[in-house]
Amino acid sequence: MGKGLVIVESPSKAKTIKKYLGDGFEVTASVGHVKDLPKNKIGVDLEKGFEPEYVTINGKAKVLKEIRSLAKKAEVVYLAPDPDREGEAIAWHLAEEIREQNKNVPIFRILINEITKKGVNDALSNPQAVNRERFESQQARRILDRLVGYSISPVLWDKVKRGLSAGRVQSVAVRLIVDREREIQAFTAEEYWSVEAHLEGAEKPDFWARLVKSKGRKAHVTSQAQAEAVVADLQQHTPQVTAITRKERKRNPPPAFTTSKLQQAAAQRLRFTAKRTMSVAQRLYEGIELGEEGAVGLITYMRTDSTRLSKEAVDACRVYIKGTYGDDYVPAKPRVYKTKKGAQDAHEAIRPTSMEYPPERIKEHLSREQFQLYRLIWQRFLACQMESACYDQTTIDIESGDHQLRATGSILTFPGYLKAYDDKDPEDTAGEDEEGEGRSLPEVKEGEALTCHAIKPEQHFTQPPARFSEATLVKELEEQGIGRPSTYAAIISTIQDKGYVAKNEQSRFAPTELGSVVTDLLVANFPNILDTSFTASMEEQLDQIEEGEREWTGVLRAFYDPFSQTLEQAREEMRNLKREAEETDIPCEKCGAHMVIKWGKNGYFLACSAYPECKSTAEFERDADGTIHIKREEPEVAGTCEKCSRDMIIKTGRYGRFLACSGYPECKNTQPFTIAATCPKCSSPIAEKRSKRNKIFYGCTGYPECKFAVWDEPVNRPCPACDAPYLLKKGAGGTGWACNECKATFSYEELSLESSASEAEE
Repeated sequence: MGKGLVIVESPSKAKTIKKYLGDGFEVTASVGHVKDLPKNKIGVDLEKGFEPEYVTINGKAKVLKEIRSLAKKAEVVYLAPDPDREGEAIAWHLAEEIREQNKNVPIFRILINEITKKGVNDALSNPQAVNRERFESQQARRILDRLVGYSISPVLWDKVKRGLSAGRVQSVAVRLIVDREREIQAFTAEEYWSVEAHLEGAEKPDFWARLVKSKGRKAHVTSQAQAEAVVADLQQHTPQVTAITRKERKRNPPPAFTTSKLQQAAAQRLRFTAKRTMSVAQRLYEGIELGEEGAVGLITYMRTDSTRLSKEAVDACRVYIKGTYGDDYVPAKPRVYKTKKGAQDAHEAIRPTSMEYPPERIKEHLSREQFQLYRLIWQRFLACQMESACYDQTTIDIESGDHQLRATGSILTFPGYLKAYDDKDPEDTAGEDEEGEGRSLPEVKEGEALTCHAIKPEQHFTQPPARFSEATLVKELEEQGIGRPSTYAAIISTIQDKGYVAKNEQSRFAPTELGSVVTDLLVANFPNILDTSFTASMEEQLDQIEEGEREWTGVLRAFYDPFSQTLEQAREEMRNLKREAEETDIPCEKCGAHMVIKWGKNGYFLACSAYPECKSTAEFERDADGTIHIKREEPEVAGTCEKCSRDMIIKTGRYGRFLACSGYPECKNTQPFTIAATCPKCSSPIAEKRSKRNKIFYGCTGYPECKFAVWDEPVNRPCPACDAPYLLKKGAGGTGWACNECKATFSYEELSLESSASEAEE
């Protein structure tokens, strides 16, 4: 009697599932997709109804051979890749491979939403056929992306530079960032003033009230003169209470996490990128070794749009809340959240698989980032089934001459779900002031006259829209219907890897010159591809294919016919930046000919118009009025030459940055460019160096006696987790740190707070 064969995606997932199934089953892994479109050509036959040409992915032939061998001996095969479109495509291709060799073996698709004994048994007791509609939806998406990417990218290679790429979703994401940057650049700040009065009544405490109306209309103070006039008028009158409003305000908990909401919360609270969040969540889903208990899947499937929760999970959560926080924190009825229209509702919201594993209980088995993310998911799940937070909110309206002032106080009377999870956005500080949260107001009476101690006018300026962070970009993509939450991590990584956008020191996205140029070309020549509503409508059509409401080839045909015409037009009419040259009146410093602005692999630059006879080039700057001039940077001084006492300046050479005497060529003294860190092995200075492949690394200046070297910049700071003698700077601009020994990671804020606490103790 043959065994049952279960095929999953990852080896770690296979290991966890094998523990639950025992000796009656073989469990193996496909290690992701086994087939895909070829890399060296488009791989889609346009004349045969968009028939795809699938090939075995490089390195997967051995995996497929092993799977076919196991399937040949099996009594039944269960295909258990992840329960989503990508997983369905893997299952479909595996089924095709197995049937080629063994047509008689029964093949079933099972959907494991949580890798627990119950989750695996539930899946096995509900075997299904591979879902053709879901596979065709994934296939249509893959072909769409291939048609767009493999068609537009060569046009960009020809007109801009080789190696560029365009994508049906990635290019729209870049456009969002480019458009936001231009909004910021075009923004004109407007002046406005607030006026607040420091008041005192018969009872303590005293308080501040803000001007809200003047002469019955909403206050709109736009200049210092107006503010001073308001202050002068207020000083002439005695403020008097005209109305007091007291009410209880409830704040309801948010639902359990969907994929996009998890990415947003992890970015805001943990400073995780979307890619890091999904990687850690995948590990928690597939299983973590918990000592004697073995591998345990700690969370449900992490790619979901649904806020739905199973009755069993909710019941267990309510029991836990009652035992931990008391009866007052459990609502009379379980909370049910409405899933948004158009959401993929196949899976539950992201939640812990069992209430038997509170984060603190299993902390020793988790890495730092696993613990942080698991605790976030745990707290959010608890909160979604807890009572609302309650506030006593008081509003006092005060009249003073022709002006109305208002004071608002809001006191938390019952924390409710806030005991488990505070859902206030860390980036949003406006709400607290507006609601007066945490502010206590005195007992006053209508008609009571108040004493005014001071009046404070304050100047403000309207602010431009903020650049996107990872959290706000994910939110924007979701709200616009661009892509799917499961693809956001890949999109955000791709647009950075391609050099279209970069993060600044505040971890906010800004477009590069390349990103702006490419976006402008695509908007001008492929307006539909770069249109957010068009991209969102394509997502809806892919959903309709999965639901069996549309035929996949029809969707592709409706897209490709007009697209192919636009493509031909773009090949002829798109601006060729490689051949353009904008004349300037700047003379070449070598030959006197006029310089022209040209496009190169690193963006726009000045080149001599006498090329190739004169090969002079220079960087340039363009002033606000359009004037162009050569960009000149003062050399950065870093010490004094030991030989001639001139300045040593930082220069960049073949092997990276180095120090050179400013008196060159008379003085040819050079030194390694060292950083503010010493070698943890021999205490010699650490120098910035460059490898044979032009990658920066940091090595001991005592080489070859000391061979200490690391890729990331070291800092002489002990690791808080394991006391290793140094940390490595991580992230754009060094916004985080990591330990090279225990692999723990720390945000900039964590170590800054720790430093502040240490300084305070000293």
